[in-house]
Amino acid sequence: MSTAQPPGRRRRPGQLETEIVTVLGAASGPLTPGEVRDIVDLTGSLSYSTVVTTLTRLHEKGSVTRSRDGRAFRYGALSDPAGLVADRMSRLLAVEADRASVLRRFVSTLTDSDERVLRDLLREPDAP
Repeated sequence: MSTAQPPGRRRRPGQLETEIVTVLGAASGPLTPGEVRDIVDLTGSLSYSTVVTTLTRLHEKGSVTRSRDGRAFRYGALSDPAGLVADRMSRLLAVEADRASVLRRFVSTLTDSDERVLRDLLREPDAP
């Protein structure tokens, strides 16, 4: 699942986190940062320290598990890519005092299809 970026192209914000969580979710067990890097980027252009930093941030957010394995850590997925985006949206919403305006503007940018999905979700009774 190499997702190497073309030369000179940067990942979108949150893209590396999503790629890493996807890799961890597909793995048969927890992975080291080096194993994650090797799967995410076969070209070797992604630095080990970038992967470690991203995994550490994901762990601090509660999106991945971390367990010691000798001198290193192994990481496993607790969330999926959709969960990461939902968490990001919640954090952004939490810093705005006028949430109604933010939500109104967000809804106004949705496609008709996405708006229907949102309306259907809002009509669903809460799951136990």
